[in-house]
Parts: sequence; C-alpha cells; structure tokens
Amino acid sequence: MSSKEKPTLGGTRIKTRKRNIAAPLDPAAFADAVVQIYLDNAGDLELIAKSIESSDLNFSRYGDTFFEVIFTGGRTQPGTTKPDEGERHPYSIIEYEAKREVILPSVIYIQKVLRRRPFLIKNLENVMRRFLQSLELFEENERKKLAIFTALAFSQKLSGLPPETVFQPLLKDNLVAKGLVLTFITDFFKVYLNDNSLDDLISILKRGKIEDNLLVFFPPAKRTNQSFSEHFSKEGLTALVEYNEKKIFEVTLKEMKSVLTTQITEEADISEVIETVKLRVRDAKLPETEIVRILWDVLMDAVQWSGKNQQQNANAALRKVKTWAELLNTFCTSGKLELELMYKVQMQCYEDAKLMKLFPEIIRSLYDQDVLAEDTILHWFRKGTNPKGRQTFVKALEPFVNWLEEAEEEE
Repeated sequence: MSSKEKPTLGGTRIKTRKRNIAAPLDPAAFADAVVQIYLDNAGDLELIAKSIESSDLNFSRYGDTFFEVIFTGGRTQPGTTKPDEGERHPYSIIEYEAKREVILPSVIYIQKVLRRRPFLIKNLENVMRRFLQSLELFEENERKKLAIFTALAFSQKLSGLPPETVFQPLLKDNLVAKGLVLTFITDFFKVYLNDNSLDDLISILKRGKIEDNLLVFFPPAKRTNQSFSEHFSKEGLTALVEYNEKKIFEVTLKEMKSVLTTQITEEADISEVIETVKLRVRDAKLPETEIVRILWDVLMDAVQWSGKNQQQNANAALRKVKTWAELLNTFCTSGKLELELMYKVQMQCYEDAKLMKLFPEIIRSLYDQDVLAEDTILHWFRKGTNPKGRQTFVKALEPFVNWLEEAEEEE
C-alpha cells in the first residue's frame, strides 16, 4: 500500500451513538390523573393515599403539579394561583372549612406521601412559596386556610419543611403594606400555639431568622411596639406580647450598658453620664431597681482587672467605686434601692472568683462614699434573703458590722 492511500476499515460495522430523546412534558395529563384519583375515592384521604402509592404516576417530574392539586383542586396557571384548564376536584385544602380539625387530616396525608417520596419536600416548598408570595390573589377565607395548614405543617413537624420557606416570602412590601401578612401570621400564631408552647414558636421564628423583629409583619404605619401589644392582646396572644416586651427590655438594657460602659471607660464627665442615664430611664421607663443593677454592672465592666493579683483587683474595683460614687448616689435614693445594690454586689462576688474576697471591702467603700447607709448594711446582715454565698459574706462582713454596732451604741 502506497503512502498516499488512506487506510480503510473493511468489513467493520460502526455503531451509531443513540441520543436520549426526552418525552414531552405533560403536567395537564398528570393533574387530570391525580384529580381522578380524588374523585374516584370521593375525597377519602386514606383511600387516596393508597391509590397514589400504587399508581405509576411520575411524581419526580410533576411534584409541583401534585401539590397544586392538593391545595387548589387542580392545576394552576404557571406563575399564578388561577385555575388552569382540566378537571378539578372539590376536596382541596382551600375548599375545606377553615377549621383546624378539618385541615389536619390533609397535613397528615401529605406527611405519609413525603415519607414514601421524601424528594417531594422541595416541590411542597416551591408551591407554598409561590402561594404565599401571591396572598393577594386568594380570598380572605382561603388565606385563613393556608395559614391554618402552614401552622399545622410545623406543629406536625412536616418532613423537612424549613421555616424560612414560609416566613421569608411573606415579607414582600406590597403584602405587608396591605395588612395581609399580619392577618396571615396572626392566624398562624393562634393555630400553632393551640398545640405548642411559646418556646416552640420562638424556635421556629429563630430558624426563620425573624424572631428579633416581629414588627416586620406590620404595615409600616403601624410598626410600633404599642401597635404590636394592642393587636396581639386583642387577639388573645398575651404570651407573645409578654415575650416581645421582654425582648424590647433586654435590647434596651444591652444598649444602655454599652453606652454607659463606653462613657465610663473613656472617663466622661460624671454629669454627662448621669444625664445619659436619666434620658434612657425616661425613654425606656426602666424600673429603679434595674437601673441600680445596670450601674453596678457597667462600673465593674470598666475595671481593668489584673488576672489573679487579688490586691490589684481590689484596688482597681475600689478606685472605680470611689470615682463614680456620685453616680451611684444619684440613683440609690432609698433604703430599698441600697439593699438592691448590696444584693447585686453579693451576687457578683459570689459568681466571680476574683471578687469573692472583696465583698467586705466593697461594702465598706460604698459606706464611706455615702452610697450605703448604716441601716441598710445592718438589715442585710441580719435579715438578708439572698442565700447565695450569704454565710461566707456574713462572716467576712462581721468585723465591719461589729464596728458599726459599737459606734451606734456609743452615739
């Protein structure tokens, strides 16, 4: 064979590569088949579940359509909640009566389906997200049913349904502004708390990343703590109101502590610090006892501690007390508040090992700076009610108390 001749594959058969030809999508036929199962079983969910299980329907391809049929009775037009062409059944969730006991069987039914076909959870997420983003397209009664279903889905721990799937789509500005979201979430809270504790609800809200700002559900014009309290109190959700008030209180305390700690650390003028406290107290309506606790916390937070050197720690703490005695004096205006301060010092010395032995020195310093009165110290010594470390601290303070009593007798 010459070098110019091309080689040939004589007698060899070359196999042609087969191409995968995808079957055309036919969600309408799938929807009709599922609707027919509902109709054949007259809406009996037990029988429907068995028929679904024994069918050869392609759920992996038409999962979204499957849940559309469950929720609305048939297939919906792409991107909407409007019915598409095809048969429909009257046993859908939005056709049921808006009652917990009526909708609960559908949740349990879906749970059974998901256990057999766990991949469908993504399709359930898709459909719920689409419906919740389109709340304005549903009638008021239909929105209530969706809220009941959603609450029961979490209450029954519907397989793998993440809270963010539900809560985040609700936060569309137009839905919130119209008040639709507030009505939905109120119905949701009521139904969920019927079966679960407030702690369970807060756990879901945390996972949904909204527990720190429940006001996002309110229209902008009503986004105040007063509106929150009034609305949910009227709806009988007082536990939620109390929780929110506690959160507000905690945030207020944290912010106040941060501001005061900065001022004290930077050695701001004491009159400026006193004015800051007064403004914060007026705006937040803080109890007097809480103010005393905060002031002691921020003073100790501003101390430059020296590891395990007991004497240096004692000197640093006592210097801070002496420097800011006027601040404490301004707000410790009664025997009750002075006693509260003593309890606060007692607790901190009990919980912080480096302060354990400083209790009598701190009390003596507070007495010397006229923050604590003799009567207050004697009352704590004789009748104090906080048991934590009390026996140790009473013994440590005994020499000082004896001195006070002797001075009192001499007078």
